[in-house]
Amino acid sequence: MSGTEQEYRLYRDLADWWPLISPKEEYTAEARYLAAVLAAAGTGIHQVLDLGSGGGHMAVHLRDDFQVTMVDISAEMLAVSERLNPGSEHIQGDMRSVRLARSFDAVLVHDAIDYITTGQDLRQVIDTAFAHCRPGGLALFVPDYVKDTFREIAGSGGGGDDGSGRHASFREWTWDPDPADDWVQAEYEFTLGAVDGTEQIIREKHRLGAFSAATWHALLAAAGFTAVSGPEPGTAPSRNARGAQPAAPGALPGTPPEHLFSAWRPPEPGADRLP
Repeated sequence: MSGTEQEYRLYRDLADWWPLISPKEEYTAEARYLAAVLAAAGTGIHQVLDLGSGGGHMAVHLRDDFQVTMVDISAEMLAVSERLNPGSEHIQGDMRSVRLARSFDAVLVHDAIDYITTGQDLRQVIDTAFAHCRPGGLALFVPDYVKDTFREIAGSGGGGDDGSGRHASFREWTWDPDPADDWVQAEYEFTLGAVDGTEQIIREKHRLGAFSAATWHALLAAAGFTAVSGPEPGTAPSRNARGAQPAAPGALPGTPPEHLFSAWRPPEPGADRLP
């Protein structure tokens, strides 16, 4: 999550409802695809930094194959993730500015990037990813919305229960008030059911980023990344960072996200090959 997410109750006093509002099972197929992308990279990816890790619902599906370090600005969401991912490293920090003084084989920025709504903040997140990606490493960015392909959402939703009688669901309406800027408006309606049968309905408006593909490519290149691809998952990155053919998307298991930007940090000068 980014700093702006702290404005929303969903990631503060409602954080304990997150596992029911957005169950971890809903991430399984996409996480399987992203894990396959990392495995297919051919660069010896073992340590992954999950920037904006939220409740840990992506990391829980990656942790068996990779050592995942999770960074999020919300202490409440980190607490949720720590219960789900005990033993994994959790660090409170802002994805725009955090610096861990170490590098990782890959950096993943999943849908928390949606809460980045200005070009300056997007540049800062990309710079953070570059700073933590080792030379020859891979960065993956998975925004829900890209300006070029944005479509309104009317009344979709989801949710789940924990078997004790506690349940939650949500509905979402998302539209673009001004196509000239880089954000869209989302209205959420959360229905939260307690064990005693009582329910409460909470409504929130969230501002979410929707940058053009051209903006993404320009900022990734400006940060120093190369072999940038996306936003369509189309191909899976492998050693194509320097000319080899990428893996065909149909060859990978799981379900690709709707949008996926991948980029490489170049190897150190003089390196003969990617690790």
